[in-house]
Amino acid sequence: MNTTLTNAVPVIAGTYRDYHGGYFKILVSPEETNGAMAMIDMVLPKGVEPPLHVHQNEDETFYVLEGKMTFGVGERQVELGPEDALFCPRGVPHVFRIDSAQARFITLITPGEMVNYFMDFSTPTVGDPVVKPPLGPPPADVIELLLTTLKEKYSITLM
Repeated sequence: MNTTLTNAVPVIAGTYRDYHGGYFKILVSPEETNGAMAMIDMVLPKGVEPPLHVHQNEDETFYVLEGKMTFGVGERQVELGPEDALFCPRGVPHVFRIDSAQARFITLITPGEMVNYFMDFSTPTVGDPVVKPPLGPPPADVIELLLTTLKEKYSITLM
């Protein structure tokens, strides 16, 4: 996996960035909404999903455009396909699994500051965006930095 932490990357709506074997673009940046929200169009391959985690500061809403995903929100398990949506409130542990080879989905983050996490752990896309699953997990130092950043900067706890 080619993940690089960048500092103070400006959030530019509409440009693609490589992220965990997939890519995303920010549709609405927190700067456009006075921090109220951010919206991301993301494409990820199966197998790179986050572990069970809980956000203390933001809610997330997911809208599936392509593929199939299964979400766990609290005690609920919900299968989503194209045109299905799900709200994940702050303070409630949640996780998702991509059931198809890849999935394309919109994530609405309220408030929007957490979009900077995606900027921190992504790189600018060169050429056309492509899905290229990583050959293995990130190096230990990247995982440690990711975990520390999630906890200390974004108040997200992995479970």
